Amino acid sequence: MNPIVEFCVNNLASGAQEAYDVLDKDPNIDVVEYDCLTYCDLCATSLFALVDGEIVRAASATELLERIYQFIEENPI
Repeated sequence: MNPIVEFCVNNLASGAQEAYDVLDKDPNIDVVEYDCLTYCDLCATSLFALVDGEIVRAASATELLERIYQFIEENPI
């Protein structure tokens, strides 16, 4: 079973798209895009994704990507 990474479409528009694009090409990760994840406060202040239901946030798309991969490595399914 692959880890699931969920993105809010508004957060993608705010700068997380680059991380989404890289993860979407990774066959070992399932990436899902939603209209809203109901984390509006986070969405307005930082880039974030839900990784297997846990919040991972960062200041840039590059940092978000690094943190997502780090989270997956430290929290195997």
